[in-house]
Amino acid sequence: GEVKAKYDDLITKFSKGDELAPGVIKMVKVYIAIKRKLQVGDKMAGRHGNKGVVSVIVPEEDMPYAEDGSPIDIILNPLGVPSRMNVGQIMETNLGMAAKRLGRHMRTPIFDGASEADVTGMLEKSGYPSNGKITLIDGKTGIKFKQKVLVGYIYMLKLHHLVEDKIHARSTGPYSLVTQQPLGGKAQFGGQRLGEMEVWALEAYGAAYTLQEMLTVKSDDVEGRKRMYESIVKGEHSLHPGVPESFNVLVKELQALALDVELIQKV
Repeated sequence: GEVKAKYDDLITKFSKGDELAPGVIKMVKVYIAIKRKLQVGDKMAGRHGNKGVVSVIVPEEDMPYAEDGSPIDIILNPLGVPSRMNVGQIMETNLGMAAKRLGRHMRTPIFDGASEADVTGMLEKSGYPSNGKITLIDGKTGIKFKQKVLVGYIYMLKLHHLVEDKIHARSTGPYSLVTQQPLGGKAQFGGQRLGEMEVWALEAYGAAYTLQEMLTVKSDDVEGRKRMYESIVKGEHSLHPGVPESFNVLVKELQALALDVELIQKV
């Protein structure tokens, strides 16, 4: 009843036109559904927080295949398991294979589900190796892989993070009022964030001038930005960075703590 009342209220508001912008008499929204094929860069996830991005798509004949000739649909990196400790995905793979071979549906509740012994027993019953590992053959060379590989059936879902919608570029654009740094995100036509780890990487590489440019004129050095724009227009190739605005913000924050900070200009 409460939900219905809430929606009835919303519908009334819409019919009155309360939600419309000034000057808009009627608004029509049309939703179009389109199919989008999976492509490199799209995001997928299983049911155990095992999300990831498609890194390569190859023809079916190049995929590894089992000794009976059945090809593999998707290959997941085993390094995604130990540190995250989501071993459920391994159990699901094995149980999925057992279910497929036995022709049965499996239901395993969250805290009262199939134990490891149950899963192993099911696999043995179906005539499959108890550890779920089989020999695979390289689709490109036709040579067997040295190590056996865990093969089974799992749910893999496509998430609504498509690489087509993610692409974004910026030359100049809006800046934050407080920090004077470029805004973040595609929606705000923002810049790419150069975080601590990226800065460390450039420091380790010794890319001093690149770093100076990134942390001053390409970010929050207002005067330096103007000078850079002028020098590009004039065809000069000189960099004259100033004081980043974030430093001024820090000074003001310290002053707010009743700490008097004096800037001494070196001549």
